[in-house]
Amino acid sequence: MRMRSNTRHRTDNQQVRMDVYEVRGRLDAIEEELTASEEEEEAFVMVQDCPDVFCGDCGVLTRRDSAAHTHHTLLAIAAAAQQMKDRLSDSRSKLSEKIIEMENFASNLEEIFITVEENFGRQEQNLEQHYNEVLQTLSQRNEARAAALDDQKNDKLERLYGQLLRCGQTLDASKELIESAQEVHRRRDKRAFLQLVMPVMKRVEQFAREEADLKLGVSLDFDVPKTDLSDVRQMMDSINVLPAPSAPVMNPQIANSATETSLHVCWSLFSDDTVEFYELYWRLISDDCTLETPQEVSQLKVKETHCTVSDLLPNAQYELWVTATNTTGISPASERAVYITVPSPPVIKPRQCVSSLDAALIRWDSGNTNPVESYTLEFQEASTDGGCSTTESIVAIPSCECLVQLQPWKRYIIHIRAVNIGGPSDRSEPLQISTTGTFFHLLEDTAHPSLSLSADGLTMFYLDEDLPISHMTFSDNTFNRCVAVLGDLVPIRGQYYWEIEVDESAEFRVGVAYEDTQRNSYLGGNNTSWCMRHILTPSRHKYEFLHNGWTPDIRITVQPLRIGVFLDHGRGILSFYNAALRQHLYTFSCHFLHYVHPCFALDTPGALTLCTGLTAPPYVTQP
Repeated sequence: MRMRSNTRHRTDNQQVRMDVYEVRGRLDAIEEELTASEEEEEAFVMVQDCPDVFCGDCGVLTRRDSAAHTHHTLLAIAAAAQQMKDRLSDSRSKLSEKIIEMENFASNLEEIFITVEENFGRQEQNLEQHYNEVLQTLSQRNEARAAALDDQKNDKLERLYGQLLRCGQTLDASKELIESAQEVHRRRDKRAFLQLVMPVMKRVEQFAREEADLKLGVSLDFDVPKTDLSDVRQMMDSINVLPAPSAPVMNPQIANSATETSLHVCWSLFSDDTVEFYELYWRLISDDCTLETPQEVSQLKVKETHCTVSDLLPNAQYELWVTATNTTGISPASERAVYITVPSPPVIKPRQCVSSLDAALIRWDSGNTNPVESYTLEFQEASTDGGCSTTESIVAIPSCECLVQLQPWKRYIIHIRAVNIGGPSDRSEPLQISTTGTFFHLLEDTAHPSLSLSADGLTMFYLDEDLPISHMTFSDNTFNRCVAVLGDLVPIRGQYYWEIEVDESAEFRVGVAYEDTQRNSYLGGNNTSWCMRHILTPSRHKYEFLHNGWTPDIRITVQPLRIGVFLDHGRGILSFYNAALRQHLYTFSCHFLHYVHPCFALDTPGALTLCTGLTAPPYVTQP
């Protein structure tokens, strides 16, 4: 009967999980329908004689000129559909959260079912063991008493047999005397009678004087031995006393229940057992395969079903289990659960953070050995009096970079937090970002081996034109023919402005290029780069504006030593200026297929310095 009940419980639990999976599958189908092509919707709207608006008050499709809905809120079909999709998406998200809660609850119920069955089996085995011990003890006592009674019986029988033998001997002696007396009595000869009668008379008188043992020498009652059953009573009483506790159940880790160095641990006891105290055990889970011995196990005695474990490592996984103890004994250990501490604060990489007038791309290192679930970026505007405005947050960032939309002509303070199930980390060190101009650095990993970059990442040096090829280290990302390097811009279709300071005798190329521009060709010599080139000839300074190897015939009379570059990615404009004279040099009209990066090259030894963070002058931004 119990087996049938357990099977029914398992079947019901499996049915619940199947229902949960079915609901989740239907939600996924709804999501696919929500992401259907908008082109189909637009085609549907363009069908003749179809309703062209949606009544938000009535919730029906209608025509714009319908008198029945004159004073109602009318929405375009596309807008109404998007609004309904958003509402449906929100409902789906809430339902998904409930589904996750139901799955967690179902998993918890499974653990409870298993715990109840294990506890029942253990109690049943314990009861059977107690009764077997009682029966065994009683059987031993019974056998001992039976053996004692058997010994008494044998002793009585032997004593009765001895008394019976003595009685027989007396009867034989009496019979012999009687026969001797009769024989003497029959004598006819008086003399012979008198001679023989006296000895016989003495023997008869002597026998008569002897008292016969006619008393029963053995008691018919048996002396039943007393049995000490105190230990049996104690064993019987122990069946009814307090049982040892059942195994506790470790609860899953609760969100935001940890710090960098501590964990708040909870467990449950799904029975009416009495518990005096619990003992919590934990050890670090290490991914280091070189460790041959397991990590040391720590333990803590507590009274409640929760406690806080301290002095732990940040963003580390710990395996925990617990036992319950009362006066009878210790429970089996619970199933082991894994908890994780809060991560360490991430480390922002200022050299790799770039910004423009209305956006910034922030990059950072995790700062943790173990992976984290996500990151949170917090930013606030820094006021002129040193204070800060309201903090805004971008949550659930999956990787170590984030593009932030900002307001122009502002200064912001940015922090990063790492997040896992234990909670968010402390804030990272702050980073100040300005949206007054274009800020970026040179990408060292793209630089030709002959180039050297300054510590601030803004100046490039070409020192030795004849550096042996054997001394150069190339990668797939470095330029290997043109002595060049790329810069890093915010990947948005905005406006950018920067300036370059060059030596008078340096031959250079400056402009923009796609990120995947060919590394084995010269800048401007392919269709993925646009640049201004300076060539020093014996007679003059020659300038070319190259794209795909072609340049217009342009003469520049005054040599520009500070070159301004203006990029309007959305309009497809790339312009070059003599910044010192505010003189326009040339403008490319382009159709950029991808985001572009600033590019810089030196064709002869020299130096080139990048100037960023500048506000684009009016003569550049005005059409």
